Amino acid sequence: MTLSFPNSARSYDEAHSRVRFVGHDGMFEVKFFVLAEVLAGSLSQRTATERDYLASFDALRSRILEAAKRAYKSRPNRTITLALDHFK
Repeated sequence: MTLSFPNSARSYDEAHSRVRFVGHDGMFEVKFFVLAEVLAGSLSQRTATERDYLASFDALRSRILEAAKRAYKSRPNRTITLALDHFK
């Protein structure tokens, strides 16, 4: 099977400074997290809000999903955290 993202839902996890989204490999759910530092860009991490991070995620969605597919392909796991090095 290949990894897909049929649900566009995402949520901000303030406690861990990351955005969560879900992919599916057949019937298996794969949880992904994108660290806030990836999404911050020109935002100040000290003043950025949940809305800012989710808007940044939406703007970068295609790049994030491609990075998620590469990360999953290189190391299939049920939980994957995407950091800055996944986008080089």
